[in-house]
Amino acid sequence: MGFSLETSVPVLTVFVQGLLSFFSPCVLPLVPLYVSYLAGGARTVAEDGTIRYPRGKVMVNTLFFVLGVSFTFVALGLGFTALGQFFSGNRVWFARVSGAIMILFGLYQLGVFGKSKAVEQEHRLPLRLDKWAMTPITALVLGFTFSFAWTPCVGPTLGSVLLMASSAGTAGAGFLLIGVYTLGFVIPFLAVGLFTGAVLGFFKRHQKVVRYTVKVGAVLLILMGVMTITGYMNGITSYLSTVGGGTTQSQTDTSSQSGSQSQEDEKEQNTDSSQTEGSASSGGEETNLVPAPDFTLTDQYGNTHTLSDYKGETVFLNFWATWCGPCQSEMPEIQAMYEDYGENQGDLVVLGVANPKSADYPTSQDVSQEEVEQFLTDNGYTFPVLMDSAGEVFAMYGIWAFPTTFMIDTDGNVFGYVASALTRDMMESIVHQTMTGQRAEG
Repeated sequence: MGFSLETSVPVLTVFVQGLLSFFSPCVLPLVPLYVSYLAGGARTVAEDGTIRYPRGKVMVNTLFFVLGVSFTFVALGLGFTALGQFFSGNRVWFARVSGAIMILFGLYQLGVFGKSKAVEQEHRLPLRLDKWAMTPITALVLGFTFSFAWTPCVGPTLGSVLLMASSAGTAGAGFLLIGVYTLGFVIPFLAVGLFTGAVLGFFKRHQKVVRYTVKVGAVLLILMGVMTITGYMNGITSYLSTVGGGTTQSQTDTSSQSGSQSQEDEKEQNTDSSQTEGSASSGGEETNLVPAPDFTLTDQYGNTHTLSDYKGETVFLNFWATWCGPCQSEMPEIQAMYEDYGENQGDLVVLGVANPKSADYPTSQDVSQEEVEQFLTDNGYTFPVLMDSAGEVFAMYGIWAFPTTFMIDTDGNVFGYVASALTRDMMESIVHQTMTGQRAEG
């Protein structure tokens, strides 16, 4: 249920975005933890007691790990399709189960389910983790579980790629772009896996050191699992994203600039023809629209907003966070659009939604409400921003990336959404498409 936006899709740009996703502050600092487990799971012990890390096994495990991560990203990116709704709607439970799996793997790495020196016998679970630890399937499951801690940070970059993929001429071209992005994301992991094997091989004569690194990795794995279950991982990802805001900013600017250029080209060519698209085809079928989940929230001024009260008007609903670089890049344009359309007194209603922390909800995605309000004041943003401290509206709309913008038509239905930063031209395009009920022909 995305919009048809004319965007250029240079393959090299998509590949670079995949590379930059690896270097995002939510992923890079935690790479040693992932690789230590993947390498530890592949280790073999020779007859003389020497610990070896087969390079091929480490590389295969790493590849399957990244495929697990990529599967989740793409599934979440499907949005309002059946599979996308399933993953988005149950993301909290997936995160909790993922946290439990992390803890289980960490305990296994510590030897809890292996040999016990205390009783000199083996204790094993029915799941036979000893068999799982050396298979690519384990790495695939691990990648799938870890990805839920990464989506707030990597989401904007992936969102821009999915936006370009959805605008590709054919479904095959769209899948090709996603494949190129995944390749860019995989290559650094494979390089790290190769480098890790070499380092561990160099230290094979110091087996005690290697043994302790595996144990430390196991403890970190357990800690990360606990944080994922309790929701404290949200705070970690938001903090890391704050540190690396500049990097994320540059990633999104690349796709935004290409989108802006294509919009200018579209205007020059005077291609004003448009038609309604089906969700599965571009051939004139009516789109099955989904009613927008209703809610009532209070903004930074203390005013109460109920979404259903805006029936008869077009609503621009933007989910964002103060630490999100791409959000910061598009907010001046949102403010300008809010003013140009009559400050919610005309046909367009502009609303932002934030998820501030509070004493009752300490694991929310953003800083406190007071700090969010100060951020808005300091930057001169006056459009209403609704405070969803409980995160209920975020959950109802399946928000997995910042920023994400939903367009709601005059009948109160979700006309479309974009999980990526937008230029002003893109904003005008999706507003026009929603108001006219016709999607621009891609």
